[in-house]
Amino acid sequence: MTPEADRDGRDGDALHLVAVEDSIVIGTCRLLIDGELARLGRMAVEADLRGRGIGAELLDAAERASLRAGARRVTLHAQAAAERLYARGGYEPRGERFIEEGIEHVRMEKCLSSG
Repeated sequence: MTPEADRDGRDGDALHLVAVEDSIVIGTCRLLIDGELARLGRMAVEADLRGRGIGAELLDAAERASLRAGARRVTLHAQAAAERLYARGGYEPRGERFIEEGIEHVRMEKCLSSG
């Protein structure tokens, strides 16, 4: 992601979640809540620590935070390489694949509550 694309002016409106190990941030994501919809973005885990469940733990924490904030579903743009992580967490693809910042993505969504 280019620095310009990363600076959308929404960080102050967002909830930022981090995974920490030995006082070092090893993973992060950002949630933007708009009523019953949460938009998850900026998900990242240190490359050499991937595959240890850190991303799944961040997703779980993001879903709990979304529910506390009143959201009933979460949407995200998954990089094609990370689609399986989100699918294992119950996210389903919506629509066609697209290119964002030169990387193939798919929009995915998960319903958090039937109410």
